[in-house]
Amino acid sequence: MMNFEEMGFTPGILKAVQELGFEQPMPVQERVIPLMLGEDRDIIALAQTGTGKTAAFGLPLVQMTDTELNATQALILCPTRELCMQITGDLTDYARYTGKLRILAVYGGASIDNQIRELKKGVHIIVATPGRLIDLIGRKAARLSAVTTVILDEADEMLNMGFLDSINEILEEVPAGRRTLLFSATMSTEIAGIAKRYMSDPNEITIGTKNASAENVTHGYYLVHAKDKYKVLKRIADSEPDIYGIVFCRTRKETQEIASKLIEDGYNADALHGDLSQAQRDTVMQKFRVRNLQLLIATDVAARGLDVDDLTHIINYNLPDDNEVYTHRSGRTGRAGKKGISISLINVRDRHNLKQIERIVKKPFKAIQIPSGSEICGKQLFHWIKKLETVVTEHQEIEKFLPEITEKLSGLDREELLRRVVSLQFDRFLDDYRSGEEIISPLDRDDNFKGSDRKGARKEYSGNYKRLFINLGKTDGFYPEQLIELVNKNTQGKKVPLGKIDLLKTFSFFEVEAEFADYLIEALNNSKFNDRRVAVEIAQEKPEGFRESDRSEKRHAKWSDRKPDRKRDGRKKDSVKPLRWEKKSGKKDKKKKSW
Repeated sequence: MMNFEEMGFTPGILKAVQELGFEQPMPVQERVIPLMLGEDRDIIALAQTGTGKTAAFGLPLVQMTDTELNATQALILCPTRELCMQITGDLTDYARYTGKLRILAVYGGASIDNQIRELKKGVHIIVATPGRLIDLIGRKAARLSAVTTVILDEADEMLNMGFLDSINEILEEVPAGRRTLLFSATMSTEIAGIAKRYMSDPNEITIGTKNASAENVTHGYYLVHAKDKYKVLKRIADSEPDIYGIVFCRTRKETQEIASKLIEDGYNADALHGDLSQAQRDTVMQKFRVRNLQLLIATDVAARGLDVDDLTHIINYNLPDDNEVYTHRSGRTGRAGKKGISISLINVRDRHNLKQIERIVKKPFKAIQIPSGSEICGKQLFHWIKKLETVVTEHQEIEKFLPEITEKLSGLDREELLRRVVSLQFDRFLDDYRSGEEIISPLDRDDNFKGSDRKGARKEYSGNYKRLFINLGKTDGFYPEQLIELVNKNTQGKKVPLGKIDLLKTFSFFEVEAEFADYLIEALNNSKFNDRRVAVEIAQEKPEGFRESDRSEKRHAKWSDRKPDRKRDGRKKDSVKPLRWEKKSGKKDKKKKSW
């Protein structure tokens, strides 16, 4: 492996490289730098975001630029203001010991008068977004007649943002004999078109697999109902206490709504989208870079060109409309040799798109189980304990209170004190999940829960099922997870296959394989749920060709709830009218059938 000292850099650049902490060249740097310094051919480099592309073209560009010539010799085009500023900052760092190299970033949202003033003084390297550079060319402020090197960074991103015409116009302004370098994560037909039109016999370099995602990124998905997406997003954040990531949404409106909900629910989050002013965008990005935010909720357009290190997660709240955009999203994590996770929240209709994306990134996507409330609470608890182990206790203000605190807690031994402190913290984490509804995937295949709330889900069951009534409902904090826990608790771990679960306000119905019905009724009857006595019985079978109305089902619940709790209905058993079966046609049958 070649090191930086062997590449032919000047002592000034080597000193800057050493101070920046660069040890060994990354693969793209090892391939591109010798070509830039030793040859004069055009270069196409295909590599993911975060693989060291800026240093690959920036270090040799700084060395090749003649600071004695007061003219623009190099032009770097990039898609966004953020990336423009980042590249300019990096080049400035590389050039700190190489004399008076002048580098100017030009982009929209900043004062064009200031940029024109700096251009008139003379700059050696322009780093620009296409739109602002076109404006400056039109005003005769940016003069590109002496340009010898043009670099298109994140070329695929620029094309996705609609800059093809601007790029063509700019490349027509630079001398025909210039050298062109094109850096891109993917090789689309549009990129190939630019290469064919403006590049001469380019040397193509591919780092990794063409159009593939970063090697250090793992890909997974949660299969959820659309109505549960936000709940699942919260569970992901809660189950990963140290999460630091970007959540991608499809529209500006959705981006702001999700961010607002997260902020309201106490998460360190904010939105980044096109409706924000440039000053607001800069403020949000600064907070995110210094980790005052854990989650950045963003649209693709707003997040393009963002260069933030150490992201742990990319979360696709929606899959992108263009499947290849997924590569750009996921490439923002797993950078510089670190591990990253890209996960998507999808519904049944998205599975076809997911298969297409798998083929593009050339990696399998793993189905992930939605974290349960107890799992989340456990992770949060141990995260808190880890912080407790490392907390700084050298606070003089606390010392004066310690004698009184010690006296008040003197009656508790060490084990009891720990139990109470942990219980207090655990209860706080558990509040959101103790009585909350468990989220069931549309295709959940858990051993104890094979049903779903889809119409026709019964076809997924195997065996003969019986329908049971239970006198607990949503107002009791009773949801599928609570039913499963109740069954497991009272059957000593015996596997009891459950089917479809229908939850109503004050009661519920669920299905169980017929051979377990009597056993489960006996096991659950007279057990307790939140200090309430449980009553379970076989629900009345419906005659073939008939359906029961929601009102009838409510009456059935009141009739069947024979325990003292039925007084809450305010009606006596004798006042309940017998049920009326209704034909599918909607006409009422003359016959009445009582339960």
